[in-house]
Formats: sequence, structure tokens, C-alpha cells
Amino acid sequence: MKTVHAVILMLAALVLAGCFGGGWGGGWSMPPTPVEVTQATMQQVSDRFQTIGTVEADEAVTVVAEMGGIVERIPFDEGGRLGRGDLIAQLDDGEFRAALDRATAVRDQARLTYNRVKTIVERGASAQQELDEANAALKVAEANVAFAKAQHDKTQIRAPFSGVAGARKVSPGAYVQPGTPITEFARTDLLRVSFSVPERYVGDLREGAPVMVLITAYPDSEFVGEVMVVEPQVDAMTRNIGIVARLDNTSGLLRPGMSANVAVTLRVRDAALTIASEAVFLEQNQPYVFVVKADSTIARTPVRLGSRTRGSVEIISGVDPSQLVVRAGQQKIFDGAKVIPVSSADSVKAIEQAMQAQAQAGAAQ
Repeated sequence: MKTVHAVILMLAALVLAGCFGGGWGGGWSMPPTPVEVTQATMQQVSDRFQTIGTVEADEAVTVVAEMGGIVERIPFDEGGRLGRGDLIAQLDDGEFRAALDRATAVRDQARLTYNRVKTIVERGASAQQELDEANAALKVAEANVAFAKAQHDKTQIRAPFSGVAGARKVSPGAYVQPGTPITEFARTDLLRVSFSVPERYVGDLREGAPVMVLITAYPDSEFVGEVMVVEPQVDAMTRNIGIVARLDNTSGLLRPGMSANVAVTLRVRDAALTIASEAVFLEQNQPYVFVVKADSTIARTPVRLGSRTRGSVEIISGVDPSQLVVRAGQQKIFDGAKVIPVSSADSVKAIEQAMQAQAQAGAAQ
């Protein structure tokens, strides 16, 4: 784009030189230089801090066996999605099922005994103590049933939440000990991005602040999330504070463990003065622009810059919204030079007008 601007403006300069030259025999004066100009505009600008983060699953566990036993079956599909409570592995439950049946039978007998004793006591044919003993025996039997059921349930290893299962780490027929890993399990439709920022930004951080995430695997995609957690303490060693952002991943593109380029929004200014980035130059660490004055002369003006956006830069001081700034054609101008300001849309029209003026001058001679 800059090359096109330069070519157009160079052509305009040559044409105007012919207009103002007066021919080879006349006196020659430096013609005004055509330059493309732009005007500072007010727009929303965000201050962002960029860093590197790590993508993590919102929920992730290693599914393990709670008790020892032989694996009877592993019904889940590796890499498949499971709902909460879906069966991951079934251990041999014969012994525990028998224990549960026994405890259930004892409880049922204790309940019958309690009801019979209660009827006798209500008729006054037995002491209250016998009813109390029957009641205690029933409660013990019910507790034994609950314990037996809990032991039996441990033979069924189920998904603790909805998510994606990894590869299985055991096979049917294998004997597992308590704590033996069965598979990795994670929720990936909602992800977390963990990163740190220097302590000087603590005052600007807040929950709900927008976060932009770029992933190397998808360079053309930008993922949007928001700050979920700002750690309550600053790390005394690094002087950084930990941040966790939440990121929607219903598309399934992202994977826990990926590296992420993170840009967190610190402040937003709804009415900031900005100009095109190509209008700003830098010399000895001092940025400056060429301002077009009312008499069409150029004034080199130092400026103080703020945040940058795509194609524009914030001007904190040095330029007013009403001033025109040279955007292209700066190669042949200097402080105090005379110029002809044209907008980008008027560049070609300016050349045509200059050519017509040149033709008319030639006809008059």
C-alpha cells in the first residue's frame, strides 16, 4: 500500500514540476509537493499486556481403582466422550455382591424382628428394653447394608464428570491394586489459560477482563476468553501474580498443554486520539509527525505515543484532532516545505488536474 502511495505521489510531483517549471527558458521555482494527508480521529483504544501462558483443562483427573480386583471389562471408547456417571471399568464384584446380599438379608430379618417386638410391647406383653435392643439391631443391619453397597459400588469405576477419556492403561483380566491408573479423563469443552503478569499491573487486573489468545497451531485464529481468577498473593520470588482465564472450546480445536500467546486487556479508553501508523516517524527515540499548517507548509512536530492498534497509534500529545498530518509522500519534504494536501481518494484526481493545467500552459505558449 505504501508503494502505491509513493508511486502516485511521485507521478504527481513530476506533473506539478512541469506545471511550475515554466519551460526550459523561463525561471524555475520549487513547486509544492503533493502529499497524502490524514486527520487524527477519536476511537476506542485498549491497553494490553502480552505474555506466554499454558492451556489447561477446566477439569482433569487420573481415574484410578479404589480397591484391588480383577478387571472384567473396560467399555469406554478411547478418546471418546463420556457423560457423568458413565462406566469406565468394571472389576470382579462377585465377593462384594454376595456380601451385599447377605447384609440385605440380615437387615430384612432385623426389620421383621423389630416390627414383631414393637407389636408385643404395644400390647404390654414385653419390656421396652427388648424393643430398644431390636431397634439397635436394625440400625446396625442397615449400616452394614450401606457399607456393603459402598464396597460393591467401588467395583464400578465411573466418570466423575462429563469429558473426554484418554487411552486405557490396563486391559480386561488384569489385576489392579488400589490407586492403579485406569485412564486420563478431562473436560475440554471449557479450558483454562494460566499465565503471570508483573506486580505493577495488579491495580489494573480484574475478573471478567477480556483476554485474547493466539495458538501456534492455528496462527490465523484468535480465541477470546475472560479473566476468571486473580491470585490473592504475589509470588515473592518472581514478583509476578498468577492469572487464570477461562476459554470456550466447544469447537474442540484446542488441547490442554498447548502454549498460548496471551493478551489481557488492562484499560479501555473509549475516546482516544489516533492517527495512521505510517504517519509516525522515529529519530533518536523521538517520534514525530509532519503537520500541515494553514498556509500549506509543513511543521515537523514531536508527539508522545500511547497504545497501538491495527493500523493506527494513539497520540497522547503533540497533535490536535483538527490538524492534518502527512500520511504518505514524506520522502521529499522538510520542515517548512510547501505541499499540496490530497486525500487517498483524491490522489489520482490531483494528478489529472495537474496534467490538465500543464496541457493548458503548453497551449498558451
